[in-house]
Amino acid sequence: MDIRTQIDMTRLPRHVAIIMDGNGRWAKAHGQPRVFGHRNGVKSVREVTEAAAELGVQYLTLYAFSTENWGRPASEVNALMRLLVQTIRKEIKTLQDNQIRLQTIGDHSRLPAKTAQALLEAIEATRENTRMTLILALNYSAKWELTEATRRIARKVSSGHLDPDQITEQTIAEHLNTAGLPDPELLIRTSGETRISNFLLWQIAYAELVFTPVMWPDFRRPDFYQALLDFQHRERRFGKTSDQLSTQNV
Repeated sequence: MDIRTQIDMTRLPRHVAIIMDGNGRWAKAHGQPRVFGHRNGVKSVREVTEAAAELGVQYLTLYAFSTENWGRPASEVNALMRLLVQTIRKEIKTLQDNQIRLQTIGDHSRLPAKTAQALLEAIEATRENTRMTLILALNYSAKWELTEATRRIARKVSSGHLDPDQITEQTIAEHLNTAGLPDPELLIRTSGETRISNFLLWQIAYAELVFTPVMWPDFRRPDFYQALLDFQHRERRFGKTSDQLSTQNV
C-alpha cells in the first residue's frame, strides 16, 4: 500500500519543524567533503517542501543554520553561505509554482550581504503566496531568541508601557521571532541524533518528536509521510488523561 494513502488528511499537523541533520556524515560516507552533503541536502529540502504543500501542511520550518554553526571551519561556512544564495535564487520559481511564501527567523545581522539580499528578494517575491509558509531558521538559536524577547519586554517595562504583573505566556510568545505563527505540532530530526540542539525551545513545549536514522540528503517523501503517520498514531493529551480525552470526544 502507498504510504501516503495511509495518512489521515483530517489530522495533519498545522506546523511541522525539521532539524535537517546528517549532511556532513553523509558526505563522509560517500568519500566527499562536507559541502557535498549540503548540496545534496537541497534536493531533500525541495522534495519535502513540495510534499508538505501538496498535503496541506500550512507551515514548515527548516533549521538551516544555527548560531553555533559559525564555529565550523571557515571554508565550510563560506561554502554554505554561497550555497544558500544559489539555492534561494534558484528555488524562487519552485516557491511561486507551489504558491509557497518564504519567511525567516533568526539574527540576520551576521549574515553576508549577498545572503541577506537574496533572502529579502525571495521574501518579497513570494509574499502574496498563500498555500503554505516556509520558514528558514538562519543564524538562529532558541536561547538567543528568548534573550532578545526578554530584552524587548524589559524595555517596555522600563519605559512604563508594560506592567510586569500583566506579563503572560502570550506576552512572551508575541515577542519571539515566531510571533503570529502557530507552534509546531511535530518536530522531526534526521540522522539518528536525539536532541533538540537549541531549536524552538519555547514553541515545541507540546510538539510530538520524531527521530529518524535517515540522513538528511536521503530524506524523501516516504520518510516525511512516515513521520506524519508516527504523529497521527500518538495520543496528544496536553497534560490530561486518556479517560478525559475519551469523555471529551464522546
